[in-house]
Amino acid sequence: VQLQAFGGGLVQAGGSLRLSCVASGRPFSSYILGWFRQAPGKEREFVAAIAWTGGRTYYADSVKGRFTISRDNAKNTVYLQMNSLKPEDTAVYSCAATLNYGSRLDRLGYDYWGQGTLVTVSS
Repeated sequence: VQLQAFGGGLVQAGGSLRLSCVASGRPFSSYILGWFRQAPGKEREFVAAIAWTGGRTYYADSVKGRFTISRDNAKNTVYLQMNSLKPEDTAVYSCAATLNYGSRLDRLGYDYWGQGTLVTVSS
């Protein structure tokens, strides 16, 4: 499984960005795809996840109502639309994949990781 994340950048507080994660290597029908972030000096934390089949979504409390995760099956791509960005959203964002539904919120439960993309939100 290969994952490639794109779309990071510099944005002002209140602005928006959309991250993309392109998945390849095998059928993803049984996978859960997740987004995680790691700010300087902090542990990597869960942001959002989506079940490839069915599209059920999960969010961290800190991003509910501001971020939206979605997928495009035809393009094997998962998106993270980030609105109303805050300086505390600044981090390296990474996408990951797991077959373990029970681990969908836990970074330790993900088996495959893409490279990160940096999101910087200025105040």
